[in-house]
Amino acid sequence: ERVLVTGASGGVGLAAVQLALLRGAEVTAQCSLSKSAELRAMGAAILPRDSTPPARSFDAVIDIVGGEGFQDRLDALRPGGRYATSGAVGGPLVQGDLRRIYLNDLTLYGATHQPREVFAGLVTIINTARLRPVVSQTYPLRDIAQAQADLAAGRYPGKLVLVPPESQP
Repeated sequence: ERVLVTGASGGVGLAAVQLALLRGAEVTAQCSLSKSAELRAMGAAILPRDSTPPARSFDAVIDIVGGEGFQDRLDALRPGGRYATSGAVGGPLVQGDLRRIYLNDLTLYGATHQPREVFAGLVTIINTARLRPVVSQTYPLRDIAQAQADLAAGRYPGKLVLVPPESQP
C-alpha cells in the first residue's frame, strides 16, 4: 500500500513512518526538506511540506497536521482509501467537501486510543528495536527554556529530551 504521512519529521510522524514501513508500505513523508534526511535514510519518499499531494495516489493518509490542506489530503486518497488523524498542529478546524468522502467511499479514523493488545504489540516492536524513536537533541533540565524555544522553532526532527540532574555526568 502507498501511505502519506504528514508532519513526518516530528516524533509521532517519525513513528508512523516507521510503523508503515514495518508493515511493508511504500511511504511518502511530508515534511520540511531541512528535516528530511532521517526519513530518506529510513526509506521514505519525501514530499515537501508546502506541496500538494498528488490526487488519488495513496491508499492511506496519516495526518498529524490538520489545518489547511485537509481537502488536498482527502483528494490524495484512492477510492476506498483511509484517512487517520492524530493531531492538529496546523490547526484543529478544517474545511472539506463531504462529497469526496462518500463518492470515493473513504473511511476516516481518529487515532489516539487503541485497545490494550494494540499497545502491547507496539511495546514489543519498540523493545525489539524494530521501531526506534529519533532523539535529535538532549538538554540538561536547567536548559528547559532553550529546549522549549528549539521545540517551538521546529529546529530538529524527532524528539527533544530533558535530562534530570541526577542522570547527568
